[in-house]
Amino acid sequence: MTVQNIVVVIVFGLVVGWLASLIVGGGSIVKYIIWGLLGSVLGGIIVPAAGINIDLGHPLVSTIAVSTIGAVVLVLVARLIA
Repeated sequence: MTVQNIVVVIVFGLVVGWLASLIVGGGSIVKYIIWGLLGSVLGGIIVPAAGINIDLGHPLVSTIAVSTIGAVVLVLVARLIA
């Protein structure tokens, strides 16, 4: 993985985490990145497993939507545990 790929992943995690925080409530920039990265993985697993096909016309937009769903689920589960 190149430095450019790592930067893209971190920026993507930040955007997804920020979107999740808008839906479920605040957090710090570090939390945004962590929730976004972990949520992306979780969304990539649970959305297809649920048989949901999200097609919003552009692959990047669809990926952001799936990742945001995963991040929101992750934040809500973490809040239930805490």
